[in-house]
Amino acid sequence: MHFDAIGRVPGDPILGLMEAYALDSNPRKFDLGVGVYKDAQGLTPILQAVKLAEQRLVEQQTTKTYIGGHGNVAFGKGINDLVLGADSKLIAEQRVGATQTPGGTGALRLSADFIARCLPGRGIWLSNPTWPIHETIYAAAGLKVSHYPYVGSDNRLDIEGMLATLNQVPKGDVVLLHACCHNPTGFDLSHDDWRRVLEIVRSRELLPLIDFAYQGFGDGLEQDAWAVRLFAEALPELLITSSCSKNFGLYCDRTGALIVCAADAEKLLDIRSQLAFVARNLWSTPPDHGAAVVATILGDPELKNLWADEVEAMRLRIAQLRSGLVEALGPHGLGERFAHIGVQRGMFSYTGLTPTQVQRLRENHSVYMVSSGRANVAGIDATRLDLLAEAIAEVCA
Repeated sequence: MHFDAIGRVPGDPILGLMEAYALDSNPRKFDLGVGVYKDAQGLTPILQAVKLAEQRLVEQQTTKTYIGGHGNVAFGKGINDLVLGADSKLIAEQRVGATQTPGGTGALRLSADFIARCLPGRGIWLSNPTWPIHETIYAAAGLKVSHYPYVGSDNRLDIEGMLATLNQVPKGDVVLLHACCHNPTGFDLSHDDWRRVLEIVRSRELLPLIDFAYQGFGDGLEQDAWAVRLFAEALPELLITSSCSKNFGLYCDRTGALIVCAADAEKLLDIRSQLAFVARNLWSTPPDHGAAVVATILGDPELKNLWADEVEAMRLRIAQLRSGLVEALGPHGLGERFAHIGVQRGMFSYTGLTPTQVQRLRENHSVYMVSSGRANVAGIDATRLDLLAEAIAEVCA
C-alpha cells in the first residue's frame, strides 16, 4: 500500500500539554504552557477595540474578494508605521514594504523561503535557546541552521558569548534576533547590548532578521520598537517579522507581516516581486479578516487609543504577575533564587526549574509548563500566587 512506510512523529509538546491540562480534573490546576495571554478570569479575551472594529466591518464591508499577494494595503501601511514609526525616514523614502502573512509564523516561513530562493548558500543563526519553531521552519526551507549563545546553564544572559560567536559568523549569513520579550527566556538585551550587536552585524556584513512578536508586552509599544528602529536607521537592509497575535489578541485570525527594508525604492520593488512569487506558492493570498481589523484600529485615532490602552493594561498585568510571584516565593526563602523572573520581560520566563522539577509540579500539583522550565507568566492566576509558590517550593526542597 502507498502509505505503509509512513511512520508517526511525536506531537507538538505544547499542544500535548494543552490536551493534558484539559483532561486534568484538579480545580487547582495551572496552565503555564501554551503561549496565550489570559485575563484575571483565566480567559483569552477579545479586545474591546477589536470588537468595535469588527462591528464596523460587518456594517461597512462590501466584498470578500481576494486582497492580493501582499495583502491589505491599509494593514501594511499601519504595520509599517507601528513598527518603524510614522516619521520613519525609510517610509518617506519608500524603502520599506510589508507583505501580509498568516500570523507571525507565516512571516517566518516566508522569510525562510525567500532566503533559500534569493540568497542561496546563506546560513541562519538562532539564539540558544530560541522559539522551537524557528529551528524547524528554517531547516524545512533547506537553510543551514547554527546557533549563538544567549542564556547559559546558570540561567543568565550570556551577552559576551553571544557577541564572541557573532564575531565568527561567516560574512553574509542571516542572524535572527528577538526584538523584545525573548521567547522562551524572557531575557532581553539592554540598549548598550543592542548597539554592540549592531556594530558586529555591520562589520561582519550580516543580514539581520528581527522577530517582533510581542510589541507592547515588554516596556511599551514605542519602547519595544527601539532596537528595530535602531537597526532600520543604521543599516541599508533588514528583515522584520511582525505578529498581531498577542498585542491585538488575534490568535486564531492569523495576522502578521514580513517587513523588508531595502537600500532604495527600486530594489524594494525587486524584493517584493520575489516575495509575492514565494507567497503565491505558500498560501496564494493571505486571509483578510484579521488584517482588516488591524487596519481599522490603526486607521482610527479613537480606536487606536483604546487599543493602546488595552495593550498597556495587559503589559502591566504581566509585570505585576512577575513581581507578585517573586514576592510570594519570598517566605519560602526563594525570592533571591527566582528574582530573575521580575527582571525578565514579556509573557515567558525561563524559571530555572529542571525537567525533573517540572515533571513533579505537573504530577503533584497540576502545574503545567514545558520541560525546559519555560513558563507562560500570563497564564498565572493572580489570586493563587501563594498556591503556585508553595508548589514551586515543594519541588525545590
